[in-house]
Amino acid sequence: MRTSSLAKVAAIGAVGVMALSACSNSKKDTSTGLNAGNSGSASSNNSNQTYKIGFQGALSGDNQQLGINEINAVNLAVDEANAKSDLGFKLSVVKSDDGGTADKAPAAAAALIQDNAIIGVVGPIFSGPTSATGKTYAAANMGLISPSATNATLTSSGFTTFHRIVPTDGVEGKQAADYLAKKYKKVFVVDDTSVYGKGVADVVQGELKAKGVTTSRQGVAANTQDYGAIAQAVTGSGAEAMFYGGYDAQAALFAKALTASGYKGIRMTGNGGKSTVFTSGSGAAGNGWYFSCGCQDATTAPEAQAFNKAYAAKFNTPPSTYSPEGYDSANALIEAIKTAAKSGTPTRKSVADAINNLDYKGITTDVKFQPNGEVAQATVNLYQQKAGKIVELGNIAEQS
Repeated sequence: MRTSSLAKVAAIGAVGVMALSACSNSKKDTSTGLNAGNSGSASSNNSNQTYKIGFQGALSGDNQQLGINEINAVNLAVDEANAKSDLGFKLSVVKSDDGGTADKAPAAAAALIQDNAIIGVVGPIFSGPTSATGKTYAAANMGLISPSATNATLTSSGFTTFHRIVPTDGVEGKQAADYLAKKYKKVFVVDDTSVYGKGVADVVQGELKAKGVTTSRQGVAANTQDYGAIAQAVTGSGAEAMFYGGYDAQAALFAKALTASGYKGIRMTGNGGKSTVFTSGSGAAGNGWYFSCGCQDATTAPEAQAFNKAYAAKFNTPPSTYSPEGYDSANALIEAIKTAAKSGTPTRKSVADAINNLDYKGITTDVKFQPNGEVAQATVNLYQQKAGKIVELGNIAEQS
């Protein structure tokens, strides 16, 4: 999800569109699941047919843990669907690692688009890779359901097949700022200069100013290893609170630097920082940090208990940040494939159309999309790390 600038992302995306234009056909949909000439029901005739679901996300690099959380959930959803006797076909998952960066995203998308058996994708999971590939996927008629790409501009950038089941940074950032503004009159906002980090920090700063809060602002590139200077700047500013727009591994380094500099104020970050990577990387310095996230804690949510048990049994670890959203995204895509199969062999276009018309009740939200691809309903929760564990405090709008 890291990129030096939005212009760079756009350029990469444009190159990807041109390079992959041969994968789509303006006259008819050639992106059928397997055999373009097949038609008829998806029941007994297609019971041995296998359709592929793609996954694009960070499975390597500093932020791979979020990708692992999500691909595990996708695999669980597919395994459960295949175990049912009424599916009428089989499903498999194809992973494509973009490292969480816009630079690697076009190649990751190309790998999925060039496999004609893939008829829908869960992801991309980060905003930078989504910005770099959204138009390419749209040109290929490939339906996307993202569990975690939150930059607010993604649904207004011409990515006509993109959908997400989480609130945008415009929503989350505003509510995070409103929470801070209830108590603090001076806040230092820091971002990692990525599409996600800068985007959410812009929203937070804008809302804080609108609430009459004095703000300071500084960007620190995501490849920074020494956060001493920015930590000193925050501490010396006298700010009562600090918000960081960025990811878990970098937030952990920042947490240690803030503690070393003697900063005593409130420390907060967004959904990109909420993970076990932050907890393990920050150690005791992470205790007390707050996290805003349009995500669910599957280990405590009553509606997610069956998922929680199945996930833990399969992967020998509890589900973590965006695992339940990955599960809902996969199950929603499976529902769309089932709908498309009722009218014949599913194609990319028929699956994308079915996604547009979804009304699927998941464990995190009712998956029903507005015309622009935004989910109709989503909640932002507040979390805090206590004694080395990130715990949910509840709906951030209800916190005092």
